[in-house]
Amino acid sequence: MRHLPPLNALRVFEVVARTGSYARAAQELGLTHGAVSRHITTLEGWLGQKLFMKDGRRMVATPIASAFAAEVGHAFNRLSSAAEACGRPGARRILRVSAPTSFAMRWLIPRLDRFHRANANVEVVVTTVSTVHEELRGGFDVAIRRGVASPHAWPQHHALPVLDDIDTLIMSPALFAQNPIRSPADVGQFPLLASETRPGDWVDWLEAAGIPHLAGKPRQVFDHFFVTRQAVEDGLGIGIGPLPMLGIDIAAGRLITPLPHIQVRRTGYVALVARRADNAGMVGTFVDWLADQGLGAGALPSPPPE
Repeated sequence: MRHLPPLNALRVFEVVARTGSYARAAQELGLTHGAVSRHITTLEGWLGQKLFMKDGRRMVATPIASAFAAEVGHAFNRLSSAAEACGRPGARRILRVSAPTSFAMRWLIPRLDRFHRANANVEVVVTTVSTVHEELRGGFDVAIRRGVASPHAWPQHHALPVLDDIDTLIMSPALFAQNPIRSPADVGQFPLLASETRPGDWVDWLEAAGIPHLAGKPRQVFDHFFVTRQAVEDGLGIGIGPLPMLGIDIAAGRLITPLPHIQVRRTGYVALVARRADNAGMVGTFVDWLADQGLGAGALPSPPPE
């Protein structure tokens, strides 16, 4: 007989760790706040250590509890998948994918219909994170993050490159029609729009364009790139954007790249899968599809020769 902690307490623990709140966990599980607290106390007694610390109104998992919660989440996901496969072999399988907001909105979701057409028995559920450096937690089968596919960078996960990243200048067609940008020198006439989540974009591009003296020009900064992209589309100024995630906007005529030959290569995106996951099943199929859509499709144009 395996020596297991109380399974109901584990279930409650995983939800509290994921939501950071006893109250939200109680609501999700249909329990009272007191019942959630008792389950956590029971598990802490079984493990012999504290699992959460109060930080304002949030219950923050200790570092070791956070790692434990990720493993518990993966275990419950595998149990759920096994139960579905056993009980309803023909039922659709759920694949949970965690991705940065801009990546999900501008690149992944517009392509998901292609995956679903080829894999009718799989339903991909996408959840977004506000930054590419968001902590990896349980509750997903595949996570997309910016980084390199190095085992040292992701010790708990298998990492596969799925998409390169190149920055270039973007603006709205209407703004270009009013005041076209024909050379880097024209950039100084426009408001510069930037994103907190993509720091350094303007400095690096201005350096590549040979006009680093404009690096001190004031910029209007938004918290996320998808907000900046919308401001560029609305003609409020010009921005720096990642070519792979702007393909649909450029094809639809919502954005243009006035100086496409001036490019800055960035660290790309990788797909992360827990080392204990079944990479030969639908997770492996999805990751292979991601890589084929990204790197295999030749999504990025190369700069012209010098």
